[in-house]
Amino acid sequence: MAVTDSVLVLRALGLGDLLTAVPALRALRRARPDARLVLATPDRLRDVVELIDAVDELLPTSGLGSLHWPGNRPALAVNLHGRGPESIEDLLAQRPGNLLTHRHPAFPAQPGLEWRSDVHEVDRWCRLLEYGGIQADREDLRLPEPPGPSPAPSAVVIHPGAASPARRWPPERYAAVARDLAAAGHRVVITGSVAEQALAREIAEPAGLPESAVLAGRTGLAELASLVAAARLVVCGDTGVGHLATAFGTPSVLLFGPTPPRLWGPPHTATQHIALWVGDVGDPHGNRTDSGLLMLQPARVLAAAAGLLREKVPHG
Repeated sequence: MAVTDSVLVLRALGLGDLLTAVPALRALRRARPDARLVLATPDRLRDVVELIDAVDELLPTSGLGSLHWPGNRPALAVNLHGRGPESIEDLLAQRPGNLLTHRHPAFPAQPGLEWRSDVHEVDRWCRLLEYGGIQADREDLRLPEPPGPSPAPSAVVIHPGAASPARRWPPERYAAVARDLAAAGHRVVITGSVAEQALAREIAEPAGLPESAVLAGRTGLAELASLVAAARLVVCGDTGVGHLATAFGTPSVLLFGPTPPRLWGPPHTATQHIALWVGDVGDPHGNRTDSGLLMLQPARVLAAAAGLLREKVPHG
């Protein structure tokens, strides 16, 4: 079967994972301007993928083991998913002309870059491309504003949820922050998934916010992106919403723990983002709130928020 001039990229993970791969995707586009660049990622991310000018097509891929490349095999496959062995196996099964990946001992004949655990997630994938002879710009993270209107223009967005309990700041502390920001005259809204509606109300009610402020479960990804893009400020943990704020240049206060911002935070040159971090590196998948995250008090979060709101940092 002939090799077509297509580039297949595997990144079948979450929203934040997708957004940290944007510089690598753009580097691939610049290196292969005439190729069809296909991103294998979950279909639920489509509304954000469509904002990434480097991607020609989304190949719905829910996770490892579900990659199925249609038609002729790609000229190049790029593993932006992980270091394997499952991701490497998935891509080799598509019989690409060449594979760019990190090395794994399960595939001794497959060349690859040595994996490092001490580099920022954006840097990790840029380094992989540079290993393959493709230059990448690590700060090329920005996305254009979404086409749809914001459900709450100029609001302060509080997003309390996270993928694991270890990364979730206590709801009563978010409530204290929401209460003070609302008292200062800001419109405050609480976002989240359908499953996080109870959590959002647990914050909104003691903060004195109306039911209309609870947007959890009421916005799809397109509306959430528009909301963040038009927000005055985002307050959240180490989540995909924080990466949306970085992508749109929206000022943000990011509560990190147990993963440090030097591995997953915004660029240090982007001064409209304040990443708060106390403690040491821990398990980001733990089943209880990280001890370092618990050391962050509402007063510190409010001080950071007040500084950004006072400065009115432009999005551009």
